[in-house]
Amino acid sequence: MSELFTKTILYTAQSGHALFKTEEVALNEGKPEARLSALKPSAGYQLRKSPVGFKSEFHCTGAPQWVFILSGEMHIGLQSGEGKTFKAGEHFYSADTLPAGATFDPKIHGHWSCQVGSEPLVTLFLRDEPQAQGLSSP
Repeated sequence: MSELFTKTILYTAQSGHALFKTEEVALNEGKPEARLSALKPSAGYQLRKSPVGFKSEFHCTGAPQWVFILSGEMHIGLQSGEGKTFKAGEHFYSADTLPAGATFDPKIHGHWSCQVGSEPLVTLFLRDEPQAQGLSSP
């Protein structure tokens, strides 16, 4: 029986709104004491440090990417009012890109993010390879 890793995904629904969902990733490689997923390609990474008090406007993800919280806390807010806070050691897969042919509307599209608490936010963005994205809406 394979171990599973839960991947939290921020994606764009057919309505154009950003939503959260989860997906299970099989950890069926490696050894019993160190289960691994299949090796996935990536297109590079960026590090970001956001000061205490940082808050963005609504925006879409430019290209799907993993976001790993290295220190501090990050809150992601959606148009629906839903939100999630991610702490150091947590992650999500950001894939709420602007739908093809759409013009960005800050009342419909995207998410906002902010730093939470008294510690600056440090994140690592790991860009996905375009051919590896294969995203679908539930």
